[in-house]
Amino acid sequence: MRLLGIWGNIMLWRRKTRSWILNNRRIYSGSLGVYLLGKYAQKKIRDLQEREAAEYIAQARRQYHFESNQRTCNMTVLSMLPNLREAIMQQLNSESLTSLLKNRPANKLEIWEDLRIISFSRSIVAVYSTCMLVVLLRVQLNIIGGYIYLDNAAVGKNGTTPLAPPDVQQQYLSSIEHLLGDGLNELITVVKKAVQNVIGSLSLKQSVSLQELEKYLGEIREQVEHPCNSSESVIIANKSPLCWYLIPDEEATLTSQASGLTEKDLTTLRILNETRDMLESTDFSTVLNSCLNRGFSRLLDNMAEFFKPTEEAMTQNGKINSLSNAKLPLAKIIPIINGQIHSTCSETPSHFVQDLLLMDQVKDFAANIYEAFSSPQQLAMRIQ
Repeated sequence: MRLLGIWGNIMLWRRKTRSWILNNRRIYSGSLGVYLLGKYAQKKIRDLQEREAAEYIAQARRQYHFESNQRTCNMTVLSMLPNLREAIMQQLNSESLTSLLKNRPANKLEIWEDLRIISFSRSIVAVYSTCMLVVLLRVQLNIIGGYIYLDNAAVGKNGTTPLAPPDVQQQYLSSIEHLLGDGLNELITVVKKAVQNVIGSLSLKQSVSLQELEKYLGEIREQVEHPCNSSESVIIANKSPLCWYLIPDEEATLTSQASGLTEKDLTTLRILNETRDMLESTDFSTVLNSCLNRGFSRLLDNMAEFFKPTEEAMTQNGKINSLSNAKLPLAKIIPIINGQIHSTCSETPSHFVQDLLLMDQVKDFAANIYEAFSSPQQLAMRIQ
């Protein structure tokens, strides 16, 4: 009986053991599933973190390259201003006229008339060309900068052709010479004519206030920026006539390159056409116009220093005279405006140039161009 009891206990223990195993197998299986799911989730999270880190690093590199590119833009503008100033002063040479006046020539009045047109013209041309130089270099260096970033990012990728190899970069950036050459010549001609139309009939003895000077500058700008004579220019909708001074027109570019175009030439022409599209855009016109408004405002601010009345004049006749009432004879204004080119086209950062380089519109415009020409989507399209 005792053996039967022991055997019964053994059988009972086996049944309980088997039941326990059967019941807990589901737990073991569930635990294993949770474990594997956890491992999978950890891998996905790690992959996501690595991808986000790679994107962050790429974006940081891109941002660093962009900021470095903007510093290059600023330094390039400053380095080119002496050449621009020299080119303007050479074509609008007021110094030779002032030297003649020192000798008291018989045609003194005629020389003064010429000096009036040249003095006003060269400061106005200086404002226009400096603003154009700032914005044009922003466009060019951010287009080529975007391509350089993509080329660097594609290093080591099979089957990729550089968007902007060094020889193309050099050929493309040399197009800035148009602004300092033919473009500047055309601009000077147009500005001189506008100056003649607006102030050519004024007497040298006529007193002019700062407000009247601002009005004259506005009238000159209107004639330069919105020519209405179809024999001189053809107005195209949404296309600023000022872009003609910045880059050769497409027909002239293709004609000069008509024979024997190399792969480098074709690549350069493609980038030039992209640049031309940018210069003919509404955004470019808006930014350039903002720069011109700031530039001419700064010119007037500089001129205002010479209109400040003396303490005696301030209280003349028992009443206070403000700057708005101050006037100067046109003959005295001529040498003042004649000298403004030295602050406008100064290679040392003057208030005039700093104002332009630090304008939010210019910075935002540059960022948008760089973004468009350095986007990862363009890189992906190249290496597919």
